[in-house]
Amino acid sequence: MDTLNLDWHLGDSRIAVVTLNRPDALNAMNTRMIQELRDLLRDQAYNDQLRCLVLTGAGNRAFSTGGDLKERNGMSNDQWRQQHQLIEETFRTLWDFPMPIIAAVEGFAYAGGCELALGADFIVASTTAQFALKEVTRGIIPGGGGLQNLARSVGIRRAREMIYTGHAINAETACAWGLVNRVVPEGDALKSALETAVEIAESAPMAVRMAKLSTGRSQDCDSGTSYALDIAAYNVLVGSEDRLEGIAAFNEKRRPQWKNR
Repeated sequence: MDTLNLDWHLGDSRIAVVTLNRPDALNAMNTRMIQELRDLLRDQAYNDQLRCLVLTGAGNRAFSTGGDLKERNGMSNDQWRQQHQLIEETFRTLWDFPMPIIAAVEGFAYAGGCELALGADFIVASTTAQFALKEVTRGIIPGGGGLQNLARSVGIRRAREMIYTGHAINAETACAWGLVNRVVPEGDALKSALETAVEIAESAPMAVRMAKLSTGRSQDCDSGTSYALDIAAYNVLVGSEDRLEGIAAFNEKRRPQWKNR
């Protein structure tokens, strides 16, 4: 891959680190990066060893500043729409990814970069992080789920102000508003995210996947339907080998050996 790096944390096949690797362009997403990210997520969705994926940006200046406007300069309407179809496919693959994704953000997370972070399960940000949806200042609106995901994170009134103006908020404000989970010192976002990824990897993998599925889908359901989904997932886990192992390990005072089945 030319625009992405895929690494395994300390050789641990359970934890993948995906790095947007165009630091000279502030990790702006050109067509190649978007396609490579879509394909990587599709491939890793079927990796039975994977427990958590951490998404970050190369360098310390930016997570990503969104779509590459230099590449887009001069695109015809048809070319723009074709590229955006690819973007839509990539974001849907991100949202449907079965294992947890943590965004580790240093520097700018603007426009599509902010939407990418919002599409993760949660965000760890350093003190240098800034978040903004800049699209209205370029004559368009966010097209990667940012309109919905930002409102769900910070509330509709705060989201509208950010979207209408394109103004950025810093990491402390983003944390206070509920956009990010925690703020860490400059340079520590990836380290902190990986510490949490290790904890996730120690949890029962089927249970984590079911929890992600239910919490994700319930956002668009009434409470009764959401609870029905919870119980359907719960009953799948009751019949799993990992449920038996988890109870046995507790009673035998040892670490569980998950089989992911």
